[in-house]
Amino acid sequence: MIAVNYSQFREKMKSHLDKVTDDYETVVITRKENKNVVILSEETYNNLIENIHVMGSKSNYDWLMESKAQLEKGRVSAHTLIEVTDE
Repeated sequence: MIAVNYSQFREKMKSHLDKVTDDYETVVITRKENKNVVILSEETYNNLIENIHVMGSKSNYDWLMESKAQLEKGRVSAHTLIEVTDE
C-alpha cells in the first residue's frame, strides 16, 4: 500500500496509476480531516466485490468450504464435456 498526499499524487499521477494497474498496488490519497481516498485497479475491485458476495452468504460460504475440503482430500472427478449444437 502506498500513501501519498494529494499534491504528491497529482505530481506523479501516471506513475501512481501505473503501479495500481501493473503492480496491483493500492494507493491511499491522504487528505485533510481524514477524508482519504483509496484507489484500486478495476480487477482488484471486481475481485473484492465477488469475494464479498461469496462470503456474504452462509450457504455460499459453506458450499465453498465443503468443495475446498473435497478438493484437498482428492475427492474429485474428471468429466468429458460434450459439445451441444443448436441443430
